Amino acid sequence: MEPKKINEQPNNPLHGVKLAEIVQYLEETYGWEELGFAMNINCFKNNPSIKSSLKFLRRTPWARTKVENFYLKSIQK
Repeated sequence: MEPKKINEQPNNPLHGVKLAEIVQYLEETYGWEELGFAMNINCFKNNPSIKSSLKFLRRTPWARTKVENFYLKSIQK
């Protein structure tokens, strides 16, 4: 068995980053209120939690894309 290549997707900045890590980072950095305001996604506005947000984002592609893009912009600052 060959060892995994470290940079299998060098042009994908999200490669190897789990959605849970993204949501946790954003919540710790911005807080639920600011996330709800910045992205206008209900999972950040109404009774937000990591678990409920992940459930929603995993089954809602447009929202997940919005969160991933926000994350990428926030780590580039």
